[in-house]
Amino acid sequence: MDTNTNDPLDQLDDAVAAAAFRRLVRHLQHRHDAQNIDLMGLSGFCRNCLADWIRDAGFAGDKAQAREVIHGMPMDEWKATRQTPATEEQLARMKASVAKNQQD
Repeated sequence: MDTNTNDPLDQLDDAVAAAAFRRLVRHLQHRHDAQNIDLMGLSGFCRNCLADWIRDAGFAGDKAQAREVIHGMPMDEWKATRQTPATEEQLARMKASVAKNQQD
């Protein structure tokens, strides 16, 4: 993604941005009824993407550790207690939504 130094988001204080990020993650931890597949189908990102993004930003842990930070529990536990099977319709919406993430 291009970063524009005139973009107000880039001017946001790091402490404010971090607080908003933590609030988002805690909200997603609370709203486990919002399935990752549905988040992907609507917005093209999910909790796993956030885990990837914190690693891209410098998180020292591995993929499993990053996912545990974002999910609030180990991924195996998340899948067993929170994740429901995806339908073909959900998978199709996700595929179409993720295609929109591609930048020319």
